[in-house]
Amino acid sequence: MKNGVINIYKERGYTSHDVVAKLRGILKQKKIGHTGTLDPDAQGVLPVCLGKATKLCDLLADRDKTYETVLLLGQSTDTQDVTGTITTRAEVSVTEEQVQKVIKSFVGPYEQIPPMYSALKVNGQKLCDLARAGKEVERKARTVTIYEIQILDLNLPRVRMSVSCSKGTYIRTLCHDIGEALGCHGCMETLLRTKVGQFLLKDSVRLSQVEAFREERELEKILLPVDMVFAALPEVHLKKDSARFGYNGNPFSKADLKESELFEGEVRVYDDKEDFIGIYAYRSEQRQYRLVKMFYDASETI
Repeated sequence: MKNGVINIYKERGYTSHDVVAKLRGILKQKKIGHTGTLDPDAQGVLPVCLGKATKLCDLLADRDKTYETVLLLGQSTDTQDVTGTITTRAEVSVTEEQVQKVIKSFVGPYEQIPPMYSALKVNGQKLCDLARAGKEVERKARTVTIYEIQILDLNLPRVRMSVSCSKGTYIRTLCHDIGEALGCHGCMETLLRTKVGQFLLKDSVRLSQVEAFREERELEKILLPVDMVFAALPEVHLKKDSARFGYNGNPFSKADLKESELFEGEVRVYDDKEDFIGIYAYRSEQRQYRLVKMFYDASETI
């Protein structure tokens, strides 16, 4: 079984679940999971986890993301993008200066109401299923954060921009909200995800490329090891006699480490044979490292 993360370029027309299904067929492996849905018409970065790396799915889904999108002013739709039914049209009489000012006003935390056409659940039902049945329900606004918006091209009624944001941000809704703030309505025309945490668009591979790497028996070239997802964290190594603490997910102290330096916060933990065990965090009140996330599997080291 393959373990690790592949940075997939999701192409238009596929759902995130489609990508997982295709990879299961290509790699002949069932244990595969994606790290957050992208709409079928959206493209770009979709980290996919294999084997024991599936423990990373929720963690990677929570990472900050960057998108490139085109906002189309002058109309709103029921889906908040151009695939939906137009509900309102308006003349775009705003100036470029007004557009720039309003877009900049969305940088920072803002209260965003999730769209009806989304996978969020209310009382056990997906909002998108309710929307397709012609029902609309009240949704609570959620605080999201827009870290940065760069206007890449302004050619009214279209605005191409790059948006860096927190988890849970709907770019469709951001486009809709900008249009409403300008008083001329708006919706999303295109969406390209360019970054998820450390995974970048320039490093992503298409499904056809994964198949080619498999045929050439070179999957390791595109398969990122689990521990490298945490490359920004310092690494520590347990002494041979103390490795059992890590294997069992037990706390350990500085005295159990090969290194003399004490690292505060989270660390990558390895045994004396360089096998990755998991993520621990130092708790100063107990003067111990305690488990955050376990990745060690004894059956794979036999």
